[in-house]
Amino acid sequence: MAQILIIDDDADLLRVCRVGLEALGNTVRSAETGMSGLAEAATRPPDVIVLDLGLPDVDGLDVCVRLRTWSQVPVIVLSADSSEDRKVEALEQGADDYMTKPFGMRELNARLQVALRHSASEEGDGPSELVVGALRLDLVHREATVDGRAIDFAPKEFDFVAFLARHVGKVCTRRMILENVWGVQYTKELHYLKVYAYRIRRKLGDNDGVVLQSDPAVGYRLVAPVE
Repeated sequence: MAQILIIDDDADLLRVCRVGLEALGNTVRSAETGMSGLAEAATRPPDVIVLDLGLPDVDGLDVCVRLRTWSQVPVIVLSADSSEDRKVEALEQGADDYMTKPFGMRELNARLQVALRHSASEEGDGPSELVVGALRLDLVHREATVDGRAIDFAPKEFDFVAFLARHVGKVCTRRMILENVWGVQYTKELHYLKVYAYRIRRKLGDNDGVVLQSDPAVGYRLVAPVE
C-alpha cells in the first residue's frame, strides 16, 4: 500500500485515478492547484506524487522545483505536451518519470511501483553494491556480473551503468549522464552515449536479467524486465 498524492485540476482524471489506484490497495489524496498540492505534501508527506504540468495557478515545473528544495519524494509528471524539450526539462528539474496523457491505469500503476522501489533503494547509507535484476555491481572492486557471469566493463562503461543503477527505473537525461559520468565540460558530446550504450548492451548480452532502455532524444534508464 502506498500513500499517493495526485496534483491535477482535471476532476474526471482524479476520479478515475482514485478508483483505479485505491482498488489496488493504495491510499489516494488529491489537490487541484499547485500551491494546495505543495501544502498537502508538506503537512502529510506522501510516498509518491503524480503531478500535472498544466495547473491553473502555477506551472507544474515550478511545483517540482519548489518541492525539491525540501523533499526527495518520487514525482511522476503528467503532461498533454509530448515534446522532447518539455520532457527533458521536467526530468532535469527533479521529476523521476513522466507520462503523456492519455494513459492507462496499468501503466500508471507500473510507473508508481518503479518510483517507489527507486525511493526505497536510496534510503540509508550509500551502498557498496547495486543490484538491478540479474545485474550486480560491486562498487568497491568495480566488478559487474549478470547471473553470475562476469562482465568486463571499461571504466566509463561501469560508471555509466552504475549511474543508471543508482536511479533504477528512472529516465536519466543525456545531460545528467554526461555531467555525472564524464564531467560538465562534456554535456554536448551526445555521441558518447550512443557508442557506450551500444557497447554496454553487447556486453550484457541477450538475457532477461536487465535491460538498458533508450528514450529517443531524452535519455536512458536501466530496468529489470519485471518493472
